[in-house]
Amino acid sequence: MKKIYILLLLSFFGNSILTSEVNVYTSRHYDSDDALYAEFTRETGIAVNIISGKGSALLQRLKSEGKNSPADIFFTVDAGNLWKVQKEGLFQSIKSKKVLSAVPENLRGPNDEWTAIAKRARVIFYNPRNVSEDLIKDINYEDLANPEWNKKIVIRSSNNMYNQSLVASLIDNLGEANTEKWAKSVVNNFSRKPQGNDRSQIIAVANGEADLAVANSYYIGIMLSGSAGQEQLEAAKKVNMIFPNQSNRGTHINISGAGILKNSPNTNNANLFLEFLLSKRVQKYMVDKSYEYPIHEDVVPSKEIASFGINFKEDQISVKNFGELNPVAVRLMDRSGWK
Repeated sequence: MKKIYILLLLSFFGNSILTSEVNVYTSRHYDSDDALYAEFTRETGIAVNIISGKGSALLQRLKSEGKNSPADIFFTVDAGNLWKVQKEGLFQSIKSKKVLSAVPENLRGPNDEWTAIAKRARVIFYNPRNVSEDLIKDINYEDLANPEWNKKIVIRSSNNMYNQSLVASLIDNLGEANTEKWAKSVVNNFSRKPQGNDRSQIIAVANGEADLAVANSYYIGIMLSGSAGQEQLEAAKKVNMIFPNQSNRGTHINISGAGILKNSPNTNNANLFLEFLLSKRVQKYMVDKSYEYPIHEDVVPSKEIASFGINFKEDQISVKNFGELNPVAVRLMDRSGWK
């Protein structure tokens, strides 16, 4: 009789009654995320088990584990990385109505197999001592190809997914031929061979090694918070951040995002976990610590990020296109000489 009773409960509530856990594979590296996971456990009684690593390594692990994988959630940065997981057929469609109603369609993957959790903008940084605000206030990404910026631009290498997604968005908006012409001109405007991370580009502009840097918005928040050290704090204070393409389509937006894996043993818990991350209270906590932009329009970003303005125009193209166009973008960058 006891066995029959348990089976009836399982059929009604799903696996979560016996497996009160959710297993998250994540390539995000924010200490503040650990506090979120602990809060989720306090609220729901569901333990959060974390496997952390680089996105590519986690993807290989998922593929090798196959149907026996314990993973419920894949949580990573950049829509291009989520697309790679989906391309392998490793996600299932998200069923939660709360998630789907909270996240705009252009910030979700095909068949709702993954969703944005937070947003980040790829913007331009300049040092007002070297570049006048009047010269740059109406800048577009397309303008980075102009001769006036010859030998004055710093940006990461072409193997960086953030740059690949930016180029994919330009292909979507401008077409492949126009984007390739743009990329070749931008490469000619590099002040140095691409090197370092996004913060290295911002520091180069702060130190006068270049006039313009292309980097993700949240890095300036990290630097201004002081958590990265005094040197980076002082560099961040010297630069301004500007949102490109405000007079037309808007600034390129990418995401941190997550999806529920096809072989998830705890699907109900996984849906609850995504709902938790997208609740307004948790969104506020998250963006205050990660310096990203929230999904909810009525949640204000961190004070460091809000100081540059929060009412900017965002490019509304679907982030799923970044993954679909990634191979085209990579080949184009290679042809353009972007190392």
